Amino acid sequence: MDSNYWDEKYSVDEFVYTKLENRFVVEYCTSLPGKRAIDLAGGEGRNSVWLAKQGWQVENIDFSEVALDKYLQFAQAEHVAGHCIATCNDAVTFSPQSTPVDLGVIAYLQINQHDLQLAIRRLVDHIAPGGHLFGVWHSRDNLEGGFGGPRDPEVLPNVATITQALEGTGLEILELKNRDGQIQTREGLKPSVTLVLLAKRPE
Repeated sequence: MDSNYWDEKYSVDEFVYTKLENRFVVEYCTSLPGKRAIDLAGGEGRNSVWLAKQGWQVENIDFSEVALDKYLQFAQAEHVAGHCIATCNDAVTFSPQSTPVDLGVIAYLQINQHDLQLAIRRLVDHIAPGGHLFGVWHSRDNLEGGFGGPRDPEVLPNVATITQALEGTGLEILELKNRDGQIQTREGLKPSVTLVLLAKRPE
């Protein structure tokens, strides 16, 4: 899937992934210190705008111009446009406008494990001493009885693949585990398995 696919997907009036911030982003990032953040592959900006409301200067990096336009309009409507930056770049090769940052967020970037490792390592390169990396994904373990998310194991990380991606980066893993999630289906809420990561660069 390339940027054209995502441009077409986002070319609808409603927000494809809603305007509601991810609950794991809220849980893990609310108390983190810092001023500047990168939301990698942030799409329409639901998490970016939420971070901006918490006082962060946020750069949403995504390769869909359509998604970024919606993000900036959303930020304007929520009166946080002054805290929001949009950068149209690929997650694997991006160059941020603001660096280093105190927080890197990577939420539901479900791509092949080789490219995901490259994206994570590139994001880590821009995290300042004392800064944090937060990640959340549909877990590979969701294939065993979970609902929602991709069904291709190659785009589903697990504890082992994320641990490998962070090897040699200098980041300390504070938490990396599966969490219970929920997916809305026609039959109501169904259980899913969500992988979450919180890591820190030592000061």
